[in-house]
Amino acid sequence: MTSAKLSFLALSAVAAVSAAVPASAADPVRCTVIVDVDTGMAIHRQGGCDQAFYPQSTFKLPLAMMGYDKRILVDERNPRWDYQAKFKRSEREQKTTDPTIWEKDSIVWYSQEITRRLGKQAFADYVRRFDYGNRDVAGGPGGTDGLTQSWLSSSLKISPDEQVSFLRRFMTGELPISKDAASMTQAIVPSFKASDGWTVHGKTGSGSLRNANGKLDGSRPLGWFVGWAEKGNRKVVFARLLVDNKRHTDKPISFTVRDGLIADLPKLTSARPN
Repeated sequence: MTSAKLSFLALSAVAAVSAAVPASAADPVRCTVIVDVDTGMAIHRQGGCDQAFYPQSTFKLPLAMMGYDKRILVDERNPRWDYQAKFKRSEREQKTTDPTIWEKDSIVWYSQEITRRLGKQAFADYVRRFDYGNRDVAGGPGGTDGLTQSWLSSSLKISPDEQVSFLRRFMTGELPISKDAASMTQAIVPSFKASDGWTVHGKTGSGSLRNANGKLDGSRPLGWFVGWAEKGNRKVVFARLLVDNKRHTDKPISFTVRDGLIADLPKLTSARPN
């Protein structure tokens, strides 16, 4: 285990068992965790941050790292792949897509084309070497295929604590990918201006939990926003999660999570880690 990961685990004695059983269906799950990149110390940690859930489209971050490392992805605008009717995606996704559009507009079929080109063995090997969540890309729940859907309400799960540990290893160059893959991934991640001079870089993810019968439960939506932020020479990594107990119909739950984190981050980082 790397020294960075060891220092991060000091956040909580329970973080090592982050694949814990989720809270009861009646209770929302909320977590915000912010960690200083240089020291690995928690600046802010509140909520059920050790509970593991489906990563959904936050998994586009490690997928970008894999794609650039294997040279399936070339730069910010290449490759450009055309939508195909066989993908059976919503009208929002029915367009020609490049890496920047993929991350910005969260295009699922583009992710699946990357994993198909990686193949099962290389894909599973990256997830294992990244030590990403429970590392389970078998698929299965709801009949999902591991290669193309394991991160979408399926077998792969990760906690907010594990998200920030993974992202810190990415930011400190400790993941087994090339420097070019790391820099290109950073280049395509959406950026947002926050107050007090902070710039936030991150990826949303939305989905639903499954009920006891393995069916998606729209009354249990989950939303993520994970990434890093910088102000001058200071850098932090963060994860915010909300698993709600009511449907969100006005906008994706992940947008609510994202906008709240961007608004909150400057004040949550006002105190430096001890």
